[in-house]
Amino acid sequence: MTIAPSRPHGQAAWSDAQLLHALEEVVETELNRHLGVAKEWMPHEYVPWSDGRNFDGIMGGDAWSVDQSKVTDIGRIALVVNLLTEDNLPSYHHEIASLFGRDGAWGTWVHRWTAEEGRHGIVMRDYLLTTRAVDPVQLERFRMQHMSEGFESDNRHSMLHSVAYVAFQELATRVSHRNTGHQSGDPVCDRMLARIATDENLHMVFYRNLLGAAFEMAPDQTMCAVRDVVVDFRMPGHGMPGFERAAAQMAIGGIYNLRIHHDDVLQPVLRYLKVMDISGLSPDGLKAQEELGMYMGGLDEQAVKFDERRAALLARRAARAAKV
Repeated sequence: MTIAPSRPHGQAAWSDAQLLHALEEVVETELNRHLGVAKEWMPHEYVPWSDGRNFDGIMGGDAWSVDQSKVTDIGRIALVVNLLTEDNLPSYHHEIASLFGRDGAWGTWVHRWTAEEGRHGIVMRDYLLTTRAVDPVQLERFRMQHMSEGFESDNRHSMLHSVAYVAFQELATRVSHRNTGHQSGDPVCDRMLARIATDENLHMVFYRNLLGAAFEMAPDQTMCAVRDVVVDFRMPGHGMPGFERAAAQMAIGGIYNLRIHHDDVLQPVLRYLKVMDISGLSPDGLKAQEELGMYMGGLDEQAVKFDERRAALLARRAARAAKV
């Protein structure tokens, strides 16, 4: 891998256009690596079609009811959140295509990533409707509302902020899918989400390695971008209907919470890139590194308190259930 030399302290910062050009070779290398390890898979093979039947309406089938589903309550909540997140793919594509461009290795990656992400929404919706895991009318209304509002990133439309964000977000999505599968109560669902999570992990590796190259090229700017993204991180589905309540339920259910976010999403990327060990930073970069370390320490303390509250809540629920 060829990395352009970093700029001496005191010189002008890299512009987005300069960084995109300088990182093109890295993108091509990572794209070729990705294409070499990514496995083709067919969404229809992960859906139990024989379980399906007509819904009420113009087909004259049966109305949906919650007792028709094999999926647990927490699994259903998380599946809807995960699918609605995937549904906003047109907005995500617009965001990254506008930042990264549609030409060269960058453009090839943008379109490949979009195509792979598209499979996730296809297979999840087919599974949910075929197995009657969710209310189809409510799901469609949520989809219309969520997509009508679109998605706009929190990342200041800086190329480095976007790369930093997706490096963490792809891992967060992988973890959410895997934990949802484990908690779903349906082995078919677990297998499907494991397949999706494998894609998300490969996407994370692409962006994580690209972020590593950016650290070598523009360490101060990249450190500041990582600091900003970590401190202000929000999942891309934060604007969907009922997200706050669903997120709280998923946190208690062990699908995604502060402890998971700290231990399984932020720390692995920061540790792999040795972000806290990077030396030779300018005053701005050093400040960002120090603030990042302080934030991570504070987040760990918050996670400890959350774990204690969650354990107490689950104990109370278990005690009530034992009395019934």
